[in-house]
Amino acid sequence: MEEPGVRQRKKTVSGSSNGHQTGDVAKPTRAFPRMYGLLLAVVLVLVLYKFPALVKTPLNQLLGTPDSTKYLQGAPTTYVPTFAADEAKRDAVVEAFKHAWHAYERDAMGDDEYHPISHTGSNLTQAGGIGYTVTDSIDTMIIMGLDDEYHRAREWVSDKLSFDRDGNVSTFETTIRIMGGLLAAYHLSGEDTLFLEKAQELGNRILPTFETESGLPLSLVNLALREGVPDGDNNGFVSTSEVSTIQLEFRYLAYLTDEDAFWEKAENVMAVLKAGAQPHGLASIFVDPKIGRYRTSPIRLGSRGDSYYEYLLKQYLQTNQTELVYREMYDTAMTGIHDHLVKRGLSNNLLYIAELNPERTEEGKIGWRLVPKQDHLVCFLGGSLMLGATTSGALVDHVSIPPRAEELTGQGERDWLTGVELINTCMATHDTQTGLAPEIAHFRIASDGIEKSVAPADWYIKGARLGARPSFDARYILRPETIESLFLAFRLTGDPIYRDYGWAIFQAIEKHCRIPTGGYASVINVDQVPVVHDDKMETFLLSETFKYLYLLFADSNVLPLNEYVFNTEAHPLPIFHPTIRTGFS
Repeated sequence: MEEPGVRQRKKTVSGSSNGHQTGDVAKPTRAFPRMYGLLLAVVLVLVLYKFPALVKTPLNQLLGTPDSTKYLQGAPTTYVPTFAADEAKRDAVVEAFKHAWHAYERDAMGDDEYHPISHTGSNLTQAGGIGYTVTDSIDTMIIMGLDDEYHRAREWVSDKLSFDRDGNVSTFETTIRIMGGLLAAYHLSGEDTLFLEKAQELGNRILPTFETESGLPLSLVNLALREGVPDGDNNGFVSTSEVSTIQLEFRYLAYLTDEDAFWEKAENVMAVLKAGAQPHGLASIFVDPKIGRYRTSPIRLGSRGDSYYEYLLKQYLQTNQTELVYREMYDTAMTGIHDHLVKRGLSNNLLYIAELNPERTEEGKIGWRLVPKQDHLVCFLGGSLMLGATTSGALVDHVSIPPRAEELTGQGERDWLTGVELINTCMATHDTQTGLAPEIAHFRIASDGIEKSVAPADWYIKGARLGARPSFDARYILRPETIESLFLAFRLTGDPIYRDYGWAIFQAIEKHCRIPTGGYASVINVDQVPVVHDDKMETFLLSETFKYLYLLFADSNVLPLNEYVFNTEAHPLPIFHPTIRTGFS
């Protein structure tokens, strides 16, 4: 059986070339005209159901009655959205993936990370690699139909992948990249048990990290010793996003293996975080694993905070919208974001997501300072808000494409509009010398005291003065977040502008990040040409950036949003009905 939603090779269909019966007594038949008429009627009904404006608007104009339909910003109504593949652009992305993968396979096969300029690989620990790049990339090969590359990667997983490495690695990164990649490969390969067995072994090695007083997993894990290791750099505290962004993976693993411990450990994390939540639903970026309470620390949707909010919605979607607790937590958090973090720039009124940093006042109390800073990571939120608006914020079971205002709740409409504007802001940050967005953008506020001659009128890269050494903020490290939002926005609207945006980003990556001898490298300063490269190709280029670009230009039947939820590393996991109930959800 063919795997639904995955690109298949073309098949030849044999049959009569003229469509007529043969023989001495052949007579005309009306069966085919009736069948075609019925099919045409069904197609018309479906089109009018999904795109009622095609009839409603002309009919209202003919009768002279006002059209009561309220159309949303970012939801085009003047044409039928088309979701057919743009084959030329899709295939260009495939070639880019092959350019990256073949270089890694040539120079560093099996190593965790790749350095394309020096043609070398490196591992996360001295104990050896755990397959970061291979496992993070293998489902992309399946989706793109790269059979030869896939079989070579599978052979490596079968023969050489080992988790028996006596070194400390990130619990979070290992879960989202390796476990997520293995689980997606298991599903997309037609349930090749090799991938599930490896994922289950990895899950069992990670489980001891949950053995803390609160049940929150420790930041690091020694896979060989099967021990959790505290993070000495953060006083033993754990990142909110890291402990709350392993649930899709562990829950799906539990569903496949019938090992309830995977589900219970991951779900308990959410119960602890919910118990310690503030009324506004926003989360500080650090939690104490001893007592399970948030520590006084910044509130932001950038690093260490971002995917907490992402997985609130995705956990709700993963189990087919059956666990209402996640919808409640998501809705509360989105309202908190709008109440406290949504701000606008000075000149062009760009909408952005600010940060709140704690500061001690002269009286010794804790106050909060709003910082007009937005990480590139935040750009996932635009598409996520639009997806949430059409699911958590929907009044009907089947929202139109594009959605109509009367199909959404007030919160759903609010979130949709914010998502559209945030994507526009993220695209505005690509207005650099390279066409690539910086790691961090700062937005102008009236009290910043910066002269217009020193920085642009709306947003700027902090520390990016001419002749100065580029700041950390100025980098582009092949990130996918804006492209992820473009993919979601296109699937939800059919608006070709999102494909145009994605193609512009892809062309900038090709022009400035591509290494002629193979692979792609990060850019140290997006506002300087010719560029200077950092000799590193992040694994998420293969797992996320190129995958989302491919899906943006592929037919919409490839991994449809009503059948799959993507983990934070872009590994597609199927939506399912849960078989376990713990009482929390």
